[in-house]
Amino acid sequence: MLPSAFQAARALATTRVLDAPDLPETLGVLHRDPVANAFVATRVESVGLDPWRLGGEMWGWYDENGSLESLCYAGANLVLVNAGTEAVRAFAERARRQGRRCSSIVGPAGPTAALWALLERSWGPAREVRAHQPLMAATTPAVGVTPDPLVRRVRKNEVEAVMPACVAMFTEEVGVSPLAGDGGLLYQARVAELVGAGRSFARFTADGQVVFKAEIGAVTQGACQIQGVWVAPEHRGQGLSVTGMAAVLDLALREVAPVVSLYVNDYNLRARAAYRRVGFHEVGAFMSVLF
Repeated sequence: MLPSAFQAARALATTRVLDAPDLPETLGVLHRDPVANAFVATRVESVGLDPWRLGGEMWGWYDENGSLESLCYAGANLVLVNAGTEAVRAFAERARRQGRRCSSIVGPAGPTAALWALLERSWGPAREVRAHQPLMAATTPAVGVTPDPLVRRVRKNEVEAVMPACVAMFTEEVGVSPLAGDGGLLYQARVAELVGAGRSFARFTADGQVVFKAEIGAVTQGACQIQGVWVAPEHRGQGLSVTGMAAVLDLALREVAPVVSLYVNDYNLRARAAYRRVGFHEVGAFMSVLF
């Protein structure tokens, strides 16, 4: 056997697809860092490890003592959890052999960069690489900022009203429309799910137009994550992102989780300043590879 083939076989031997009996150990790994792992943890806490319900496989990496140390969620996104150098190599080999099935790789910047370096030759090119996205968190309500009293939960009968703002946000952020491919059926279902769960927030004008909106996309036992923050272009520069985020942060801390997080593109200086003013501070960095 050639050395490279031997190394590949060894890498695969240290990883396997996790299933129901592995749930307690999996949650133990996820709960080591509730903020960084919020996206994956909310799925596992909600539906367990069944691939059909999870929307993908959960790969586990075991150290030389047989302890589960690292995870990789392999679904629409590929997401590393607590992955050191050896785990990254093992997950990269499994991902390379399987072939790309995801639309993005997202996770802590260092391990994700190492993973992409190993996969780029076989999976590339990427449509865009965002190498440094500050991960921010807050544990107290905003100080010195009055929450916007007009920001409220989106009602179930307002899904169609908030949908254009959601599509505009997604298109600006990702660079492609969420309505492409299946006509937006999956995206519309996700928006409706968040609205139905009471995790979509917006400020509407008198004629029903959305001028600010945000969602709480991930909710775990220890933290939640805000996503989809958007201000209508004609209303930007008026401070709505600051007061709107103050309102969402206050509600999230009171009703959802003791820690509220989000991550933002490093080049979006205006958004980063707004989040800092509300009380968010940097606790790490993510990286995204978009296909």
